[in-house]
Amino acid sequence: MLKIGHRGAKGYVNENTLASFKKAIALGVDMIELDVYQSKDGIPVVIHDKTLDRTTTGSGLVCDFTSKELQEFGVPTLEEVFLLVENRCEINIEIKLFEVTNSVLELIDNSFAKDKIIISSFDWNALQEVRFHDDAIRIGVLTETNLTLAQSFAKFIKAYSIHPYYHLLTAENVIQMQSKSFKVYPWTVNEPEDIIFVQSLQVDGIITDFPDRL
Repeated sequence: MLKIGHRGAKGYVNENTLASFKKAIALGVDMIELDVYQSKDGIPVVIHDKTLDRTTTGSGLVCDFTSKELQEFGVPTLEEVFLLVENRCEINIEIKLFEVTNSVLELIDNSFAKDKIIISSFDWNALQEVRFHDDAIRIGVLTETNLTLAQSFAKFIKAYSIHPYYHLLTAENVIQMQSKSFKVYPWTVNEPEDIIFVQSLQVDGIITDFPDRL
């Protein structure tokens, strides 16, 4: 059962920062999960929100700043994260905006082992774009509401995994997804009683803010 650090080690260090990813690696994660938007100069940058306001000292839309300006607010580029990780663990890249898809794919083509990457998104059009681009990249279908639809879409695009909100899970539907050869990586499981429950379902990995609780 993989230990997947949500936005790094969000429970301990400011999310989606190089420090958070270092902490996650120190806690022995098998994979880090991160979020990607695009800077004004077309560079994939690692931040969850479309604005700087919640997670940095800055304010305004991410797309209005260059990657260098964003770095000054502590927002790393995806390439910086690749260099930090150095293939020591896998990376789940969540695409937050369709427009960033091709620049993410170009970066992966040039700088990171594809077998250590999963691309996930709630924007299933972005996932289709990934599959059109490359048959080999592993795709994770994110869903918050409808597991049946997610499974159908996952089959259609030959996804590797399904990433459901953990409240959707039952012993039956986990077995069903795994029987169709999908890995099951639920998010975001933090409380000890929830972790125990989800572990009992024999999922393939757990996305959590507190990797050391697994």
